[in-house]
Amino acid sequence: MNAAALTVTDMHTGGEPLRIVTGGYPPIPSGTILEKRAYVREHLDHLRKILIFEPRGHYDMYGALLVEPNLPGADLAVLFMHNEGYSTMCGHAVIALGRYAIDQGLVPAREPVTTVNIECPCGMVTASVEVKDGKTGAVSFESVPAFLFARDLQIELPSHGLVTYDIAYGGAFYALADCRQFGLEFGRSRARDFVDAATAVTERVKRDVALTHPDHDDLAFLYGTILTDGKDVFSDEPACNVCVFAQAEVDRSPTGSGVTARLAAMHAKGQIGLDQTRTFESIVGSRFSGSVARAAKAGGRDAIIARVGGRAYYSGKAEFVVEADDELGRGFLVT
Repeated sequence: MNAAALTVTDMHTGGEPLRIVTGGYPPIPSGTILEKRAYVREHLDHLRKILIFEPRGHYDMYGALLVEPNLPGADLAVLFMHNEGYSTMCGHAVIALGRYAIDQGLVPAREPVTTVNIECPCGMVTASVEVKDGKTGAVSFESVPAFLFARDLQIELPSHGLVTYDIAYGGAFYALADCRQFGLEFGRSRARDFVDAATAVTERVKRDVALTHPDHDDLAFLYGTILTDGKDVFSDEPACNVCVFAQAEVDRSPTGSGVTARLAAMHAKGQIGLDQTRTFESIVGSRFSGSVARAAKAGGRDAIIARVGGRAYYSGKAEFVVEADDELGRGFLVT
C-alpha cells in the first residue's frame, strides 16, 4: 500500500457533497493561494483523482484541501477540487467549512454568530456561522465583488436554435440562460436534458467569448453554465436554477457562487435591490437564501457584495488507501 493513507471528513450542503481532506497530503509550498493551486494541480493531481474519482468518489464528487493561509486575517485557506480540476470559488463548500472550522476548533466559537474568514483562490470570503448552546447551525457568507460581465449575448446552437444568455462573475464566471429556451421545465424535465443544454452553452461560450478579470488572469475562465427558470424579477416566490460546471458536473445545491453571480446579474438589470432577500432552489429542491448586501467595485466595473446562506451537514469519515498493484484504485470515471 502507499506510505500515507488519505483521511477525509465528508459533508454535504443542500445535497452537494464536500470531501474535506484531513490527512495524507504532503506539505504545500508557501506562496499565494493561486500559486498553491498551481502547485497542487501540477504536482499532486494524482491525489485529487484518488479522492474524487471512482471507486471512492463519483463523477459529481467535490473536495476541499485546507492549506496554510497567505492573506492577513484569514482563519484558513482552501483549494477546491472536482472532476476536471480546481475551481476558484465554491459557496456550498464555504458553508460547510464554516461549520467545520468551529467544530474542529480552528476558530473559537462565539454565540450567537461566529465569523470565519476563508481565503479562497478568488479572494477572502467571510462566513457567518450561527452558534447556539455550543452547536453550529446555519451559515451565510459574503464573497468577493460580483458583477455582470456581459448581458443579452446570443449564440446559435444546432440543437436548440438562437439562445440568449448573460455572463456574470460570482467568484467564478458563469453563463446564465433561461431554461425555457431549450424547452425545459424544473420539476418536469430530466436532469440529463439540463446537462446537455448547459454543456452546449458552455462549450460554445468558451470558444466565442474572451473573459477578463481585473485581479488575475487565472480567474478569467468560464466555470460552467447556470440554467434558470427565468424568474429573475424580485418576488417572494423561490427562483430555481441548476449549475452544470467543470466537466459537466451537476451541482445538487443551488450553487453558492452561482447564486452570487445570478444576484449580480439581477441587480445590474434592476431586478433586485439592496437588502431584498430571494430564495433560490436547486434541482433536488434544496434552498439557499440570497441578497445584495451592498454595492462594490471590481476594477472599473460596478459590482455587488452578495450574501448567500444555507445549511451543511456531516455525512461521514473515511480513510483511503491504494494498494501498489491496483491501477483502477488510482481513480477512474465512467463518462
